[in-house]
Amino acid sequence: MAQLFIKQAKQYAQTRPSYPPQLFQFIASKTPLHHLAWDVGTGTGQAAQSLAGIYKNVIATDTSPKQLEFATKLPNIRYQLTPPILSSSELEQNVAAEASVDLITIAQAIHWFDLPKFYKDVEWVLKRPHGVIAAWCYTVPEVNNSVDSVFTPFYNINCEPYWEPQRKLVDDKYMSIDFPFEPVDGTDNTGPFEFVTEKLMDLDGYFTYLRSWSAYQTAKDKGVELLADDVIDNFKRAWNEDGHERKVVRFPIYLRIGRVGNC
Repeated sequence: MAQLFIKQAKQYAQTRPSYPPQLFQFIASKTPLHHLAWDVGTGTGQAAQSLAGIYKNVIATDTSPKQLEFATKLPNIRYQLTPPILSSSELEQNVAAEASVDLITIAQAIHWFDLPKFYKDVEWVLKRPHGVIAAWCYTVPEVNNSVDSVFTPFYNINCEPYWEPQRKLVDDKYMSIDFPFEPVDGTDNTGPFEFVTEKLMDLDGYFTYLRSWSAYQTAKDKGVELLADDVIDNFKRAWNEDGHERKVVRFPIYLRIGRVGNC
Protein backbone atom coordinates (compact mmCIF):
# COMPACT_ATOMS: atom_id res chain seq x y z
CA MET A 1 0.00 0.00 0.00
CA ALA A 2 2.89 2.40 0.61
CA GLN A 3 3.48 2.60 -3.16
CA LEU A 4 0.01 4.03 -3.72
CA PHE A 5 0.53 6.83 -1.23
CA ILE A 6 4.04 7.62 -2.47
CA LYS A 7 2.51 8.77 -5.75
CA GLN A 8 0.10 11.14 -3.99
CA ALA A 9 2.25 12.32 -1.09
CA LYS A 10 2.03 16.02 -1.98
CA GLN A 11 -1.77 15.93 -2.41
CA TYR A 12 -2.01 13.95 0.82
CA ALA A 13 -0.06 16.59 2.75
CA GLN A 14 -2.05 19.46 1.23
CA THR A 15 -5.59 18.20 1.59
CA ARG A 16 -5.93 15.51 4.25
CA PRO A 17 -7.77 16.86 7.27
CA SER A 18 -6.04 17.60 10.53
CA TYR A 19 -7.57 16.25 13.73
CA PRO A 20 -9.44 18.24 16.38
CA PRO A 21 -7.81 19.17 19.70
CA GLN A 22 -10.67 17.43 21.53
CA LEU A 23 -9.51 14.09 20.12
CA PHE A 24 -5.99 14.47 21.50
CA GLN A 25 -7.23 15.88 24.80
CA PHE A 26 -9.45 12.83 25.26
CA ILE A 27 -6.63 10.41 24.37
CA ALA A 28 -4.01 12.17 26.51
CA SER A 29 -6.36 12.18 29.50
CA LYS A 30 -6.17 8.36 29.48
CA THR A 31 -2.37 8.12 29.80
CA PRO A 32 -1.03 8.77 33.32
CA LEU A 33 2.33 9.96 31.95
CA HIS A 34 3.17 12.05 28.88
CA HIS A 35 6.80 11.12 28.29
CA LEU A 36 6.81 9.22 24.97
CA ALA A 37 4.28 8.68 22.19
CA TRP A 38 4.73 6.55 19.07
CA ASP A 39 2.72 7.61 16.00
CA VAL A 40 2.65 4.63 13.63
CA GLY A 41 1.97 5.16 9.93
CA THR A 42 2.48 8.86 10.52
CA GLY A 43 2.25 9.79 6.83
CA THR A 44 3.00 13.50 6.64
CA GLY A 45 2.84 13.86 10.42
CA GLN A 46 -0.61 15.35 11.01
CA ALA A 47 -1.16 13.47 14.28
CA ALA A 48 2.49 13.62 15.36
CA GLN A 49 2.41 17.42 15.34
CA SER A 50 -0.53 17.50 17.76
CA LEU A 51 1.04 14.86 19.99
CA ALA A 52 4.23 16.94 20.16
CA GLY A 53 2.30 19.64 22.00
CA ILE A 54 1.32 17.18 24.75
CA TYR A 55 4.05 14.53 24.97
CA LYS A 56 7.68 15.27 25.77
CA ASN A 57 8.91 13.18 22.85
CA VAL A 58 7.25 11.66 19.79
CA ILE A 59 8.61 8.96 17.53
CA ALA A 60 6.77 9.05 14.20
CA THR A 61 7.29 6.13 11.81
CA ASP A 62 6.23 5.36 8.27
CA THR A 63 7.18 2.99 5.46
CA SER A 64 7.07 5.75 2.82
CA PRO A 65 10.07 8.08 2.45
CA LYS A 66 8.01 10.35 0.19
CA GLN A 67 5.36 10.84 2.88
CA LEU A 68 8.02 11.67 5.47
CA GLU A 69 9.57 14.16 3.07
CA PHE A 70 6.46 16.33 3.44
CA ALA A 71 6.18 15.97 7.22
CA THR A 72 6.44 19.10 9.38
CA LYS A 73 9.58 19.01 11.49
CA LEU A 74 9.44 19.88 15.21
CA PRO A 75 12.26 19.61 17.78
CA ASN A 76 10.62 16.84 19.83
CA ILE A 77 9.48 14.68 16.89
CA ARG A 78 11.82 12.04 15.52
CA TYR A 79 10.69 10.82 12.11
CA GLN A 80 11.87 7.31 11.27
CA LEU A 81 11.56 5.30 8.06
CA THR A 82 10.78 1.66 8.89
CA PRO A 83 9.97 -1.53 7.00
CA PRO A 84 6.34 -2.74 7.12
CA ILE A 85 7.30 -5.54 9.52
CA LEU A 86 9.80 -4.85 12.29
CA SER A 87 11.96 -7.50 13.91
CA SER A 88 12.42 -7.32 17.68
CA SER A 89 15.86 -5.78 17.28
CA GLU A 90 14.59 -3.25 14.70
CA LEU A 91 11.72 -2.32 17.01
CA GLU A 92 14.09 -1.57 19.87
CA GLN A 93 16.66 0.18 17.69
CA ASN A 94 14.30 2.30 15.57
CA VAL A 95 11.34 2.87 17.87
CA ALA A 96 11.71 2.35 21.61
CA ALA A 97 12.81 0.03 24.39
CA GLU A 98 10.53 -2.53 25.97
CA ALA A 99 7.75 -1.09 28.18
CA SER A 100 8.84 2.51 27.54
CA VAL A 101 5.99 4.04 25.52
CA ASP A 102 3.02 5.81 27.14
CA LEU A 103 0.87 6.04 24.00
CA ILE A 104 0.68 4.50 20.54
CA THR A 105 -1.46 6.27 17.94
CA ILE A 106 -2.48 5.15 14.47
CA ALA A 107 -4.35 7.74 12.40
CA GLN A 108 -6.27 6.47 9.37
CA ALA A 109 -3.84 3.56 8.89
CA ILE A 110 -4.41 0.56 11.15
CA HIS A 111 -6.69 -1.13 8.58
CA TRP A 112 -3.58 -1.65 6.41
CA PHE A 113 -1.54 -3.38 9.14
CA ASP A 114 -0.69 -7.01 9.79
CA LEU A 115 -2.61 -6.81 13.07
CA PRO A 116 -1.38 -9.99 14.85
CA LYS A 117 2.24 -8.95 14.32
CA PHE A 118 1.60 -5.31 15.09
CA TYR A 119 -0.24 -6.08 18.31
CA LYS A 120 2.75 -8.09 19.54
CA ASP A 121 4.87 -4.98 18.99
CA VAL A 122 2.27 -2.90 20.82
CA GLU A 123 2.34 -5.22 23.83
CA TRP A 124 6.14 -5.15 23.87
CA VAL A 125 6.70 -1.37 23.79
CA LEU A 126 3.75 -0.08 25.85
CA LYS A 127 4.10 0.48 29.56
CA ARG A 128 2.02 -1.97 31.58
CA PRO A 129 -0.73 -1.82 32.67
CA HIS A 130 -1.67 1.74 31.67
CA GLY A 131 0.00 2.15 28.27
CA VAL A 132 -2.65 3.20 25.74
CA ILE A 133 -3.23 2.43 22.08
CA ALA A 134 -5.52 4.75 20.11
CA ALA A 135 -6.50 4.12 16.48
CA TRP A 136 -8.91 6.26 14.54
CA CYS A 137 -10.30 6.73 11.06
CA TYR A 138 -12.32 9.39 9.34
CA THR A 139 -15.07 8.42 6.97
CA VAL A 140 -16.43 10.20 3.89
CA PRO A 141 -16.48 14.01 3.68
CA GLU A 142 -19.76 15.83 4.25
CA VAL A 143 -20.39 19.16 2.51
CA ASN A 144 -24.10 19.80 1.92
CA ASN A 145 -27.05 17.95 0.41
CA SER A 146 -26.29 19.00 -3.18
CA VAL A 147 -22.59 18.06 -3.16
CA ASP A 148 -23.14 14.93 -1.08
CA SER A 149 -25.82 13.70 -3.51
CA VAL A 150 -23.17 13.72 -6.26
CA PHE A 151 -20.50 12.29 -3.98
CA THR A 152 -22.54 9.26 -2.82
CA PRO A 153 -22.82 7.47 -6.20
CA PHE A 154 -19.27 8.55 -7.07
CA TYR A 155 -18.00 6.84 -3.90
CA ASN A 156 -20.32 3.84 -3.80
CA ILE A 157 -20.40 3.02 -7.53
CA ASN A 158 -17.53 4.65 -9.44
CA CYS A 159 -14.81 4.16 -6.83
CA GLU A 160 -15.98 0.92 -5.24
CA PRO A 161 -14.13 -1.49 -7.61
CA TYR A 162 -10.81 0.22 -6.89
CA TRP A 163 -10.80 0.21 -3.09
CA GLU A 164 -8.73 -2.38 -1.29
CA PRO A 165 -10.81 -4.78 0.88
CA GLN A 166 -9.47 -3.09 4.02
CA ARG A 167 -11.48 0.01 3.17
CA LYS A 168 -14.56 -1.80 4.46
CA LEU A 169 -13.14 -1.47 7.97
CA VAL A 170 -13.19 2.32 7.56
CA ASP A 171 -16.72 2.28 6.13
CA ASP A 172 -17.67 0.28 9.23
CA LYS A 173 -16.18 3.01 11.45
CA TYR A 174 -13.66 0.51 12.87
CA MET A 175 -16.46 -1.24 14.74
CA SER A 176 -15.50 -4.63 13.26
CA ILE A 177 -11.72 -4.29 13.49
CA ASP A 178 -9.89 -6.68 15.82
CA PHE A 179 -8.97 -4.62 18.90
CA PRO A 180 -8.02 -6.90 21.83
CA PHE A 181 -7.39 -4.28 24.51
CA GLU A 182 -8.96 -3.29 27.82
CA PRO A 183 -11.19 -0.21 28.21
CA VAL A 184 -9.38 2.89 29.46
CA ASP A 185 -10.37 4.59 32.69
CA GLY A 186 -13.75 6.31 32.52
CA THR A 187 -15.11 4.12 29.74
CA ASP A 188 -16.79 0.72 29.68
CA ASN A 189 -15.67 -0.28 26.18
CA THR A 190 -13.02 0.51 23.59
CA GLY A 191 -15.32 2.51 21.29
CA PRO A 192 -15.67 3.63 18.63
CA PHE A 193 -16.01 7.12 20.12
CA GLU A 194 -17.08 9.82 17.67
CA PHE A 195 -15.39 13.15 17.00
CA VAL A 196 -15.45 15.47 14.00
CA THR A 197 -12.89 17.56 12.15
CA GLU A 198 -13.58 20.33 9.65
CA LYS A 199 -11.57 21.74 6.76
CA LEU A 200 -12.33 24.82 4.65
CA MET A 201 -12.05 23.88 0.99
CA ASP A 202 -12.71 25.28 -2.44
CA LEU A 203 -13.67 22.94 -5.25
CA ASP A 204 -10.10 22.52 -6.48
CA GLY A 205 -9.03 21.50 -2.97
CA TYR A 206 -11.94 19.07 -2.77
CA PHE A 207 -10.86 17.46 -6.06
CA THR A 208 -7.24 17.30 -4.86
CA TYR A 209 -8.46 15.49 -1.75
CA LEU A 210 -10.35 12.94 -3.89
CA ARG A 211 -7.24 12.45 -6.01
CA SER A 212 -5.25 11.62 -2.87
CA TRP A 213 -7.32 8.44 -2.37
CA SER A 214 -5.69 5.07 -2.93
CA ALA A 215 -8.73 4.10 -5.04
CA TYR A 216 -8.12 7.05 -7.36
CA GLN A 217 -4.48 6.04 -7.86
CA THR A 218 -5.38 2.38 -8.40
CA ALA A 219 -7.95 3.34 -11.03
CA LYS A 220 -5.48 5.68 -12.72
CA ASP A 221 -2.88 2.90 -12.86
CA LYS A 222 -5.50 0.78 -14.63
CA GLY A 223 -6.18 3.54 -17.18
CA VAL A 224 -9.43 4.74 -15.59
CA GLU A 225 -10.00 8.42 -14.79
CA LEU A 226 -12.56 8.49 -11.97
CA LEU A 227 -12.88 12.27 -12.15
CA ALA A 228 -13.97 12.24 -15.78
CA ASP A 229 -15.35 15.42 -17.38
CA ASP A 230 -19.00 14.52 -16.76
CA VAL A 231 -18.30 13.74 -13.09
CA ILE A 232 -16.43 17.02 -12.66
CA ASP A 233 -19.32 18.89 -14.28
CA ASN A 234 -21.80 17.29 -11.86
CA PHE A 235 -19.65 18.28 -8.89
CA LYS A 236 -19.24 21.84 -10.25
CA ARG A 237 -22.99 22.35 -10.60
CA ALA A 238 -23.63 21.06 -7.10
CA TRP A 239 -20.73 23.00 -5.57
CA ASN A 240 -21.70 26.34 -7.17
CA GLU A 241 -25.39 26.03 -6.35
CA ASP A 242 -25.21 28.11 -3.15
CA GLY A 243 -22.86 30.74 -4.60
CA HIS A 244 -20.13 30.13 -2.01
CA GLU A 245 -16.72 29.28 -3.47
CA ARG A 246 -15.31 27.89 -0.21
CA LYS A 247 -17.14 25.46 2.03
CA VAL A 248 -16.66 23.81 5.38
CA VAL A 249 -16.12 20.08 4.78
CA ARG A 250 -16.85 17.84 7.77
CA PHE A 251 -15.05 14.55 8.37
CA PRO A 252 -16.56 12.28 11.07
CA ILE A 253 -13.82 10.57 13.11
CA TYR A 254 -14.19 7.24 14.90
CA LEU A 255 -11.75 6.29 17.67
CA ARG A 256 -10.89 2.91 19.16
CA ILE A 257 -8.90 3.25 22.38
CA GLY A 258 -7.70 0.77 24.97
CA ARG A 259 -4.92 -0.03 27.39
CA VAL A 260 -2.52 -2.91 27.24
CA GLY A 261 -3.23 -4.11 30.80
CA ASN A 262 -1.13 -6.93 32.17
CA CYS A 263 -1.36 -9.21 29.13
